[in-house]
Amino acid sequence: MKVRNMIIYIILFAVIGALMCVYIARGSKQEAPSYPTEINRLVIALGDRWEDVKGKKEERITSEEPFDYAIIDPEGNLLQYTKEGIATSVSSATTHFDVIRDIEKDGRVVGRLLVHNPYLELQQRRDVRQALMIGALFFAMLLVTVGYFFYLRSRVVKPFDRLKGFAARVAGGDLETPLDMDRGHVFGAFTESFDIMREELKFSREREAEAVRSRKELVAELSHDIKTPVASIKAMADVMSLTAKDDMERETIAAINGKADQIDHLISNLFHATLEELEQLEVKPEELSSTEIEQMIREADYRKKVEAPEISAAVVLADRLRLNQVISNIIANSYKYADTGIRIHSDYEGKDPQLLMIEISDHGGGVPEEELELVTQKFKRGSNAKGKDGSGLGLYISGYFMEKMGGSLECFNRDGGFVVRLKIPVA
Repeated sequence: MKVRNMIIYIILFAVIGALMCVYIARGSKQEAPSYPTEINRLVIALGDRWEDVKGKKEERITSEEPFDYAIIDPEGNLLQYTKEGIATSVSSATTHFDVIRDIEKDGRVVGRLLVHNPYLELQQRRDVRQALMIGALFFAMLLVTVGYFFYLRSRVVKPFDRLKGFAARVAGGDLETPLDMDRGHVFGAFTESFDIMREELKFSREREAEAVRSRKELVAELSHDIKTPVASIKAMADVMSLTAKDDMERETIAAINGKADQIDHLISNLFHATLEELEQLEVKPEELSSTEIEQMIREADYRKKVEAPEISAAVVLADRLRLNQVISNIIANSYKYADTGIRIHSDYEGKDPQLLMIEISDHGGGVPEEELELVTQKFKRGSNAKGKDGSGLGLYISGYFMEKMGGSLECFNRDGGFVVRLKIPVA
């Protein structure tokens, strides 16, 4: 509730309370009405017709006078009265402060007129009215208080609870659910600011995620680019070791080969660690010629054991970098675990055709059948990988890339060797 409304509320009840106090104070001083003229006239009239009155006995009559009264004879017997409950004897009239007048006829007292004093009835009616007014005032205050309570509940407590719940959701990481805008409560001015804060936190988190993703992609791309020349260095060192002229030259070439292996191992670890969270890597398929796939195979074949690849002529939809990573990873795995010649075969699958199928197979004995489903899972390796470096991410990453490009990766055994089948959408 605003301060202005509270001030109006206080002033209103102060004025009402003051008026009630004035009314009660004035009412407490009010006296019972007196009718001296009317009483004198009635006493004279009763004296004139006393002969008719004295013969009555406890008769209730209707009077046109503005007051109630009773008539008694000198002996105290009730002759006439106008209302039940009024005094009918001198002693009771004296107790109620009634007016007592003698009725005279021919100079002697023949009876008495007891004029009822309505003070008690008037006081009782005043008390009832005052009680009703006080009750009405308290009832009005109760209504205002209850209304104020529900006002605070709807305009202060509930909005505060919503803000508290909103803050808890934001602290818990929920930056997608907006805060309902409501300027009608006392926190209305803060609602928009809180939601702007949520949006800024969301944008900040997205920018941070984008920076992390870009950094990981950069590291992955650099790792991949470094692996190719390192493989070439290893291949040239192998060739040079065959033509070495003396032991010193052979030791130097062996040292070069060992350092190249060390660099390749470090780069592989860096590459796999970077790609551990694949959801942060983008895959953007584009049109590629099959001749580019042949070039990727030649670049990945650093030991020159791949039979001349014959890739069916086609234009496929694939991400050049990701497909190159897939082929390089499969050929590197074949050299690491099988170290045999590699055969590559391609064909079409489906109607139109829809998919270009490429099979990369070696002759290293394959993988146990019960382990075929495991080798494409994250951090899973076959039993033939014991004693050899690796993280169990290569085929998992390759499968992920192929799915993102709209294709697939399958692994199986055939003719005593391990086969990886790639399916790439045709443009």
